[in-house]
Amino acid sequence: MDAASPFKGAAPFSGRRRKIAPFVLPDHPGETASHEALAHYAMEKAASLNQHVIGYGALAEGEWAARSLDAPDMNAARRYRLRRIRAELAKRDLAGIVVYDPLNVRYATDSTDMQLWCTHNAVRYAFVGTDGPVILWDFHNCEHLSWHLDCVDEIRHGTHWFYYEAGDEGSARAKNWAAEIADVLQSCGGDRTRIAADQINPRGVAALATHGIDVFDGQEVMEHARKVKCAEELKAMRRAIASCEAAMQVMEDALQPGMTENDLWAILHAENIRRGGEWIETRLLSSGPRTNPWFQECSARVIEDGDLVAFDTDLVGAYGYCCDISRTWLAGAKRPTNEQRTLYAMAEEQIAANIEMLAPGRTFRELSHMGASLPGDYLPNRYSVLFHGVGLCDEYPSVPYPEDWESAGYDGVLEPGMVVCVESYVGRHGGHEGVKLEEQLLITETGYEHLSLYPRDARLSAG
Repeated sequence: MDAASPFKGAAPFSGRRRKIAPFVLPDHPGETASHEALAHYAMEKAASLNQHVIGYGALAEGEWAARSLDAPDMNAARRYRLRRIRAELAKRDLAGIVVYDPLNVRYATDSTDMQLWCTHNAVRYAFVGTDGPVILWDFHNCEHLSWHLDCVDEIRHGTHWFYYEAGDEGSARAKNWAAEIADVLQSCGGDRTRIAADQINPRGVAALATHGIDVFDGQEVMEHARKVKCAEELKAMRRAIASCEAAMQVMEDALQPGMTENDLWAILHAENIRRGGEWIETRLLSSGPRTNPWFQECSARVIEDGDLVAFDTDLVGAYGYCCDISRTWLAGAKRPTNEQRTLYAMAEEQIAANIEMLAPGRTFRELSHMGASLPGDYLPNRYSVLFHGVGLCDEYPSVPYPEDWESAGYDGVLEPGMVVCVESYVGRHGGHEGVKLEEQLLITETGYEHLSLYPRDARLSAG
């Protein structure tokens, strides 16, 4: 948050402040501390132990240094992200937004806690005021996880009203939750009662309505806020991609006939985590006949000599940024078949042609209808999109094939600072194998920049 914020003075632990007796500081025997001194000591101690403060370790740092990848200024990135959210709120005359989606909470606060668990347990949420504070409601006794963050003005214990936590008390707790949100809005001043929320069930909407609060679609606000990245975000993404590609190299070096798909996929998980990465969103790795059609999940199938092995990283790496890269490799020592080379050439040609379309001002409709497509006998197995945005995860926009435009398409414009993925899956309908390729690129002022740099399999590639 900017230093001029009127809410900056709020102590980040104010939601958990307690009266306690004088306490001997562990690092200073013989000295006692006031409540305030103890609180600051606890905050500093917890902050210094936070995983994001500790950093990503010698392995990742060494690889980044070898590629001359500068460290991002995450404080600057956090301030930029808050400005983006507030600008989108102001455009829609909204007083603020309540976010539950862990990726939106991450974008707004850069705070993490049990990210995947929180996708199906609504225990963490945050409020960003258009002209007010950033308040984070965290899980039981988890306030210390965010004490290192200057952009969070206050941390409170959340009110949980989903059934696992609340049982039959859900309605009563939803009313308590809504009353607290109403109180926060009142403290922001003014009489605006329109807010956004990204994930909220009808019970929550109804509870807010009793306070005269109208709810707007928060996903729209957040997707448009997140779509354009600043220079510091891009530094973080470049580092995340470098780590992802280092993990891919370990995978490729380990690939051999006789191992299972799960054996190979586990390497990507392990190497991502070794470099401070966080999770992988899918299980998209398959081999041989399981590569056609696409979207088979990774299995115990044994990879055979001469198989194609295709995968999509879908990986959330360092700094929480997504690395969405696809490659197809040839397993073993056999020469590729003519069919394998043909499939690979088609995928490379489609990717190359569609990358050349990328430029600021290009519309989503143009990308869909003017993009390189596939022959008729391959279209039934086409991928779900030709292009999509990416940031902390797959993000706005989603650009389908022209065949799917009426049911799934929407228009918009590419802007400098957006990051997009260009997708290709080539597998003949009823065919034996398929090829998956995907590249991650930055939209610049004049065109595009490759962010993904991992080489393709030279035995399959025509390039």
